[in-house]
Amino acid sequence: MVFKRLLGAIGVGGPAVDTVLDGGAVSPGGSLSGEVRLRGGGAVAEIGHIVLELVARVESEHEDGESEGLLPFERFTVGGGFRLGEEEERSVPFRVTLPWETPVSELHGQPLGIVLGVRTELAVAGAKDKGDLDALAVRPSPVQEAILEALGQLGFAFRSADLERGRIGGTGQRLPFYQEIELTPPPRYAHAVNEIELTFLATASATEIVLEADKRAGLLTSGHDTLTHFTVGHDDIAGRDWNTEVDGWIRQLVEHRQSYGSGSYGSYGPYADPDPYAGAHTGHAEPHGGHRAGGPGMGTAIAAGAAGVAVGVVGGMVAAEVVDEIGDFFEGDDEEAWDGGGEGEDEG
Repeated sequence: MVFKRLLGAIGVGGPAVDTVLDGGAVSPGGSLSGEVRLRGGGAVAEIGHIVLELVARVESEHEDGESEGLLPFERFTVGGGFRLGEEEERSVPFRVTLPWETPVSELHGQPLGIVLGVRTELAVAGAKDKGDLDALAVRPSPVQEAILEALGQLGFAFRSADLERGRIGGTGQRLPFYQEIELTPPPRYAHAVNEIELTFLATASATEIVLEADKRAGLLTSGHDTLTHFTVGHDDIAGRDWNTEVDGWIRQLVEHRQSYGSGSYGSYGPYADPDPYAGAHTGHAEPHGGHRAGGPGMGTAIAAGAAGVAVGVVGGMVAAEVVDEIGDFFEGDDEEAWDGGGEGEDEG
């Protein structure tokens, strides 16, 4: 993973930056390592700082419809405060820790259509310039993988994944967006639900699993969404019958009629960590998956009928046009920042 950028902010002959990430996908809460390679230009340059910025392409709903943009969600200062000589070459190694809520972008090597990137910011003599994007690959944590494997073995099939700006009320969410993984149900649940939406919200000690069922309308009832959530400790994985346990979560979700906001929680109880955004939740009536009316956005449409979430988790291939779209995004010089259109909505 390499990108190079001649810093336009300081003109022709300025320093060049080449950031190299160590190969392989990283899990949420894991270490991302590599090095920033600098080459001096035609004059001595004062390097104020070197910052790595994690960005994600996020969808947002607002009054004018939907929009997409790059949303920064973490910054790391990895070097700076030195003089770079003319034509001098210098390497700055780094190792940083990904946020625990970092979205999953691939599953068993299969891309999910999620766009994540690392961008380098170099400050030279007071001027700042942001380098090109480099794709960031994130694999599931052990807890996430165990749950996804169980869903796959229970017959759920991967449909799509996207990132939504906003917060899910009543959870310990910390990032300004959340990931939704949409699954189609097996025959035994297909009569009751159209799809299941899964969101992981993790901290250093546990992972909160938010499940939503898009319920089918009945003869005398209208269709509606129901939500519930469960919490699993990172060290509480071994020795559990995950297929039976996850199937119990799904049955509970399908059977109960209470809304998420009413305080109905799963067998592991509500997540206990304090929510730093407490008081910011609006509790709007829009369901957790309300974006579906507009259809999946850029980078989220995955081939319909993908054969299951696990032991082939995404058993089918990601649609070719999605892979091409993601590749074009990182190969180009897409500096599109969030356009400010809408602040996203809280999921109550």
